[in-house]
Formats: sequence, C-alpha cells, structure tokens
Amino acid sequence: MLKRPVRPVITAALLFCFALLLYRLSCGTRTRTRSERPAGEDAHEALLQQHERQYLLYTANLTKQIWQLKKDLKQRSVIFPPDPEERSRSELEEFMRNQLRRAEVGSGEQLQNEFAVLPFDSFTLRRVYQLETGLTGHPVETPLRRDRRNELNGALEAALHLLNQPQAGDSQNRRTYSPQHFYEGIFRTERDKGTLYDLAFRENSVPDFRRLVFFRPFAPLMKVKEEFMDTSQILINIIVPLAGRVDAFRQFMHRFSEVCIGQDGRTHLTVVFFGSEKMDEVKGILDVISRRMKYRNVTLIRLNEAFSRARGLDVGAHAWKRSNVLLFFCDVNVHFTADFLNSCRMNAQPGGFDASVKGSASEDVRLYRKFLRSSLLVVRAPSRGLFHVWHQTLCHAHLSTETFKLCLQSKALNEASHSQLGLMNFHQQINNHLLKYNQS
Repeated sequence: MLKRPVRPVITAALLFCFALLLYRLSCGTRTRTRSERPAGEDAHEALLQQHERQYLLYTANLTKQIWQLKKDLKQRSVIFPPDPEERSRSELEEFMRNQLRRAEVGSGEQLQNEFAVLPFDSFTLRRVYQLETGLTGHPVETPLRRDRRNELNGALEAALHLLNQPQAGDSQNRRTYSPQHFYEGIFRTERDKGTLYDLAFRENSVPDFRRLVFFRPFAPLMKVKEEFMDTSQILINIIVPLAGRVDAFRQFMHRFSEVCIGQDGRTHLTVVFFGSEKMDEVKGILDVISRRMKYRNVTLIRLNEAFSRARGLDVGAHAWKRSNVLLFFCDVNVHFTADFLNSCRMNAQPGGFDASVKGSASEDVRLYRKFLRSSLLVVRAPSRGLFHVWHQTLCHAHLSTETFKLCLQSKALNEASHSQLGLMNFHQQINNHLLKYNQS
C-alpha cells in the first residue's frame, strides 16, 4: 500500500488558495454566460455558489490559522532558542573540517627553502626514528615516552578497526589484520593545525600493502585557569656555594649589584664559603658592595671542609631564620636578569633537596629526578634571562664514578661544539692529508 507524502500546512494552504482562484475565475465566466445556458442549470449554479461561499469561509479560516501558527513559531523561537550544545557541536565540527583543509594532507605548501620543511618522524611498533633528537641526543627513541606511546597506539588501533570492519561482499577468507601486520608509519605535527599519521600494513609474503592516512585536528583553545599573582612581597634568598674562585665571584657580585640591588630590590644573598684561603678577599668584596649600594641583606657563612655544592646549599637554606622565603640555588658562574627573578616568583613550588652528594655536577640532576617522581608539574623550558658563563671545568679524581662521568660530559659540551671536537679527534688524519696534498 502506497502512502502519500506529508506536506507542510503552509504549502498545502497555498496550493488550495491557487486552486480556489482558478475555480472562482471559472465560475465568473459561467455567470457571465448564464443567459446563454439552458434554464435547467440554474439550480446547479446556485449549488455551486453555495459551495463557493463555504470554500471562501474555509479559506479565511485556514489563513487565520496560518497567521496564528507563524506567530506561535516566532514566540517559540524567542522562548526556546537553539540548543547551545547542538550549536557548539556544529561549530566544533566545522572548525575541525577547516583544520583539515588548512593542513598539508592532500597537497603541500610552497616553501622558501629547506629550513622551512617540517620533518616527519617514522615509527614501528617499538621505536620512533626522529630528526630532532631532544634531550637524549639519539635519533632513535626507545623505550617510547608514555604520551608518545599512547598517541601512536591510538592511531594504530583506529587503523586496525577500519581494516577489520566487515564490508559488503566479504568472503569467509577475508584478511584479518593485527598489530604484527603493521609495516611502518610516519607522523608529524603542525602545531597550529594537528597531527598527520600515515600507516602501512602488509600480510606476510603478500606483495600488496594497505595504506591509511589519519588526521587528528587540534581543537579550539579552552581556558583552564585564571589567577591573580601578587609577587611584590616575595623575597628571594640567593644561595651561592663558593670555594676560591675570587675573580669569578667578583664578576658575579658586579652583576648582582646591577640586577638584584639596582633593579629588583627584593633579594637576600647568602654566600657559603668552603675553606679559609682567600676568605678575606671574598669578605672584602661583600663589604665594598654593601657600603657602596647601602645593601645589608647579605649573609656570609664559612665551612672548614671540602667543597660540596649540595652541602653548601643545604647549610645556606637552613641558615635562614626569618619569615617564609623563596630559595634560589645559584652558581657563581650564572648570570640572570630581573625578569628571571620574577619568573622564579611566579613558578616556584616548595620542595626538598639531597645533601648527600659530594662534589659537583650531579646534585642538580638528583634534585630534578626527585621532582619528576613527585606530584609536582615539572616545566622544562628555556629561560631567556638565565645564562651560564663559560669557565674551565675541572673534574677532580676524588669524585665518584658517576659524578666524574657527568663532569666529563659537561666539560665536553662546554669546551667545543660537536664539529670542533671531531676536528680535534681527527687532527692527525687531517695533517696527513695536508702533507700528502702539499707533496703532490
């Protein structure tokens, strides 16, 4: 049984009015030619006129109902606006589609040179091969970082779900893909658009591949937190362990007087000096700065023992007996600006410190690892207002094996660049080549 389609009330009313207009024109024509028709049709004409009045009354009633419906609809649109959830979902979907259109997925953008190319990283089930090596300096990342592992596993699971989804016309012998069939993949992130994943699958001993491309668009920004931070009353206690190094300390105090005393004005300096040699020179430098700058927020502590950075920082921290203070563990070769001090005030959190490490070069690493194992949010980012002034690195024989190794690594990084170290290592081969070239 066929069903007639349901039409809107307004459309039906308009069609009815159009038909009625044609009917009235037809009736008017018949009225004008009434004298020409036989007399037996007068009764039929009267009946038609009666029906016409009924239809006109019905039409007027429909017109009134249509007007009332329009009025009610307008009122309802004011009282019940569109669902914000539906509107937000629609806007978000349109934003995602726009991100896909803007990204380099189907075609590339014209670039000025090779330095503007955004590289891809390639990956297998257990490794990521990268051009930007990061902290490790290795081109292969294994084991994978947890967030990286979850990200790539999500793309892999989405691909397997689509590959194994039943399709019309599939036979009983259709292929079933598993993670073992994953051949290789590449991915990269455009930080203003999203991440592109290109994955290839292959069955064993089968020459054909299945390739899937996914794009994870970045959503609009969401406000997570808004707070007001008053740092005007936060005092920073700068603790500097020192052993000898008078020239370096003199340069440090020159910068300290400019930044901490002249610009910031909310600091305290604690110097923990190891040994007795050159102690008078250090004290004299502090006295000159105090008199010239009228600065009294200085504490000088002497320890008659072997130098230990961690020990010095611990003693300097416990020497503070006044109200709450922010501790800045500093090296005598570090140069900082007033903006950096404000960054410390905004981002610091209370913690502890390992004082068992003797010597140098590893206590900061242990502190860093301690924070990583805590519930604190560790932000690793470059600071534009913090610099380490170059100085010769001495790795003493009394250091532990781990600390001595870290000291040598630090020395290698500070002494020369990678290429310069390579030239130093291969200098004999270079000299032999030059000698051979000159003889020829």
